[in-house]
Amino acid sequence: MAGYILRRSISAIAVMAMVGIFVFLLLRLAPGDPAAMIGGRSATTEMIAGIREQLGLNDPMPVQFMRWVRGMLGGDFGTSIFAGRPVLELISQRVEPTLSLSVLTMILSVSVGVSFGILAAWRTGGFVDRLLAAFSALGYSVPVFVIGYFLIYFFAIRIRWLPVQGYVPIDGGLGLWFVHLVLPTSALSLGYIAFIARVTRASMLEVLSEDYMRTAAAKGASSYAMLFHHALKNAGVPVLTVIGISFAYLIGGVVLTETVFNIPGIGRLVVDAINNRDYPIIQSVLILTSGLYVLVNLTVDLAYTLIDPRIRY
Repeated sequence: MAGYILRRSISAIAVMAMVGIFVFLLLRLAPGDPAAMIGGRSATTEMIAGIREQLGLNDPMPVQFMRWVRGMLGGDFGTSIFAGRPVLELISQRVEPTLSLSVLTMILSVSVGVSFGILAAWRTGGFVDRLLAAFSALGYSVPVFVIGYFLIYFFAIRIRWLPVQGYVPIDGGLGLWFVHLVLPTSALSLGYIAFIARVTRASMLEVLSEDYMRTAAAKGASSYAMLFHHALKNAGVPVLTVIGISFAYLIGGVVLTETVFNIPGIGRLVVDAINNRDYPIIQSVLILTSGLYVLVNLTVDLAYTLIDPRIRY
């Protein structure tokens, strides 16, 4: 078990090293000069050269990369080019809305998706199974922003049950915090619910057709024991895999959702940074989200061993 954890941890570190190199080169080799954008249209050549020297953009690429890596390892993610404030401070101010939206979305997606998939597999060909097929087609084909605008029009404008846009921090009241996240969480989670439910159904159907399941039924095992004690545990590896994949998709979906519902999260921060070519913010957010994604995948890999002990060997 210890050897398995060590191998997976080393692989995660190697992946993060490759991500760091890719992110650094991607932004540095992209067209456009941040010094020229800071100086504006009226900036002279001398002014732009001074800005580049101040930002260290004239140094060789390896020197810039090592300076960037040393800063991050020391907790210094640089200073925003346009805001003039530490990047980590700007990110920390946007973490709560994004984290709240992401956590609620994953909780809703996993709980509803897994339950929906189990019911559809247990009553295959029935009403729930057909409903899942229709719901999956809707969740796969309709973009998040379309679902978001529809929910805003119906629940916020037509019947006025929920607020249209915005975000209220948790310290502003738990009820207001939750109410403002109902629509964005619902819009963002529909696709993930369909994705997780379809994979859960397919995996459960494969397990339910095994001989040992028929033997358990012949011995008088209850439906609850067959579904949750025998079938779900053996079907858990694909379900865990798809939950990890859903997290990767969630990173992109949050950006669109925060834009539609005017949530001041990290997604909005990234969009503004891209428009301004604010290198420190873009690099820092990409590295942090990549690190979080690698950590989730590592956690999923280690969780496999709890479901199927054969994996650790």
